Amino acid sequence: MFISDLFEETYFAISANKVRSGLTILGIVIGIGSVIAMISIGQGAAGSIESRIQSMGSNLITVTPGFQRNFSQVSSGRGSAQTLTLEDAESITEGITGIQAVAPELSRRYQVVAKGKNTNTQVVGTVSVYPSVKNVGMAQGSFISDQNVRSLAKVAVLGPVTRDDLFGEGATSIGQTVRINGINFKVIGITLSKGGTGFGSQDDMIFIPITTAQKFLAGDDYVSTINIQAKNAQVMVQVKTEVTNLLLMRHNIGDPQTADFSVLSQEDILEASTSITDTMTVLLAAIAGISLIVGGIGIMNMMMTTVTERTREIGLRKAIGAKRLDISLQFLTEAVVLTFIGGVIGILFGALFAYGITAFTDTPTTISLFSIILAVGVSATIGIVFGYWPARKAANLNPIEALRYE
Repeated sequence: MFISDLFEETYFAISANKVRSGLTILGIVIGIGSVIAMISIGQGAAGSIESRIQSMGSNLITVTPGFQRNFSQVSSGRGSAQTLTLEDAESITEGITGIQAVAPELSRRYQVVAKGKNTNTQVVGTVSVYPSVKNVGMAQGSFISDQNVRSLAKVAVLGPVTRDDLFGEGATSIGQTVRINGINFKVIGITLSKGGTGFGSQDDMIFIPITTAQKFLAGDDYVSTINIQAKNAQVMVQVKTEVTNLLLMRHNIGDPQTADFSVLSQEDILEASTSITDTMTVLLAAIAGISLIVGGIGIMNMMMTTVTERTREIGLRKAIGAKRLDISLQFLTEAVVLTFIGGVIGILFGALFAYGITAFTDTPTTISLFSIILAVGVSATIGIVFGYWPARKAANLNPIEALRYE
């Protein structure tokens, strides 16, 4: 049988019952479209998390407190201990090579009031090098200076979201006063928007001198985080090791397993988040893949019905010389063509669905070439796997019994 004859027969067989063929294709469309959409959501989330981690700063290493244990030896959670100080940050600056800058911070949430409006936001006490370490730009005014830190100045730099909440969208707020925990602070700057939502958004923050935060807000000398910017990516592992050893010595800790602090690099955070998003993507794709199995069973059922309906035709073909391979290829080709058509339409459907999610919900999605190749390969595989049994059954029919079939 020539290839042109094979596809011509396939066309006539599929178009003979358009409704049945359309419903069969629909099952594959839904399955492939769901897989494309779910993978694009997972990869989009991974890309968004990666970009946000990168926006936190370049070559960044973060030191945070460890666990705080009470008398019953119950942990209060990582970061709950008050074990880091400004002296630790100064020792890192003076004693570690390969460091570009060190920016300690003391971060807490407070109720902030201005002109009758109020908001609950993150207040970060920090130093002048914080913008370079954490990749923060200024839209208006200036950031905290070393003089502000030394003099315990009551000055504040607002994120754009906090500015909008307190003074109105796009309002001029330089020189205005905000009350943080009942204390007046003069606004000296507005940071550039970095995007992002939730408690971790740097657009919804207020920055003040760290000494002011310690004395007037926290009433303590500890810091919640020490941000370290390495000179380049090549020395990050070395810097991380040296910082760990220095703090172990300063805190008189012999066993690193009992350290009252944690040192994490951007690569550590990125690796952990990538592992989570990869698992989520596989899970979403696996759930969507269930519909592909259902679609494949639908194809097998249709082809089995078709074999039964065309039993006399099969017998006639065999009687005039058609071989088992010819019959098998004919029915197998029909199954593959059905799944291929469903796969192509499913790719378009999945892409439109993904773009729709981004357009209407602002959830990032990414359609990769890998997901498209995977969809095409899966659709072809489904056609072969679920079309094999009906094709084999048709090829094995006895021509005499087939001609007698009513």
